[in-house]
Amino acid sequence: MVAAAKLLRLAGRRRAGRFLAEGPNLVEAATRAGVVTEVFATEAAVARHADVIGGATVHVVTERAAKALSDTVTPTGLVAVCETPTPTLPGVLPGAALIAVAVGVSEPGNAGTLIRLGHAMGADAVVLAGHSVDPYNGKCLRASTGSIFAVPVVVEPDTEAVIAAVQGAGLQVLATALDGEVDLAQADLAGPTAWLFGPEAHGLPAEVAGAADHRVRIEMPGDAESLNVGAAAAICLYQSARAHAAGRTSR
Repeated sequence: MVAAAKLLRLAGRRRAGRFLAEGPNLVEAATRAGVVTEVFATEAAVARHADVIGGATVHVVTERAAKALSDTVTPTGLVAVCETPTPTLPGVLPGAALIAVAVGVSEPGNAGTLIRLGHAMGADAVVLAGHSVDPYNGKCLRASTGSIFAVPVVVEPDTEAVIAAVQGAGLQVLATALDGEVDLAQADLAGPTAWLFGPEAHGLPAEVAGAADHRVRIEMPGDAESLNVGAAAAICLYQSARAHAAGRTSR
């Protein structure tokens, strides 16, 4: 119990190579992925969610103890300790057709949303590059709605290394930019593609956008200043997925 509580902190997660997944949706997804090592649950949660716990070792705890393992306002009483996956760029790039790269995205809700979008649009991996949030932060996990257990999520602090590796694997690299030289509607998305998305406040650093093969803009008929990273990623990844599907149909 004490060891599990330490996983609420980043240092504890990194040291142990484990993290906490709270709530029936995340626990069920983690169980399907085969990463659950043990479960802490109240008697009420065991009775209510026996079908999602599977064959994991279950420790029945009090409501107070369950709250100590939660970072939410209203704990669910169901928490799984999970082994942290360690996918790598060399492992996910061969044969990849679509990669989403979040550069310096520090808001866990946005990172989780990108992971969920990557999963929904059939991306082969999501990469958190630069000074991005820990994907196993509780808020990020919840925002991913379990997708973090279904799509490889690579953490790589060196953004330049990510771009070089992706280009070396034969994928075109496209950077989202308000002043991009290519309109999304005209971009060639038929081939393997890696999208670079930056934080909403500042966008991609100039040197990162400059390293891409093309800088792509999303035309906005209205007069909004910009789109948040989740909205921009949804539009771009959808267009890529659509182009890939069309390519398969035409063969």
